Amino acid sequence: MSFFGKIFSKIFPSANAAEVVAAPPAAAPAAANAPAVPAPPPAIPLGEVAPILDAMPGAASLNWRTSIVDLLKLLGLDSSLAARKELASELIYTGNAEPGSAEWNIWLHKQVMSRIAANGGTLPPELRD
Repeated sequence: MSFFGKIFSKIFPSANAAEVVAAPPAAAPAAANAPAVPAPPPAIPLGEVAPILDAMPGAASLNWRTSIVDLLKLLGLDSSLAARKELASELIYTGNAEPGSAEWNIWLHKQVMSRIAANGGTLPPELRD
């Protein structure tokens, strides 16, 4: 299971994490020899993300709404720099920020939230990119 799939399945345990799409399709045209990439499955409304996360044990003491590290801790997942690098690679980070920097972590958190929404999770306005 992908790292993003693990995040998604912790928030929505009944969802089929195998169908979760971590990265959006590439915007560049595919090479003539490259196999066609199947379209992601349509998003199925799964529910409000914020109340689910707020109800988790320890949520009150973590800043999961803005911190990728706290979000991963809340979900019981590895929040180490190595784990976040794996997630950034999966989400196709192409910026110049140093891994672990504030800018990089903010990007990572925003991408996770936007991918949750793209896969059917409902986010409050302050969590949408």
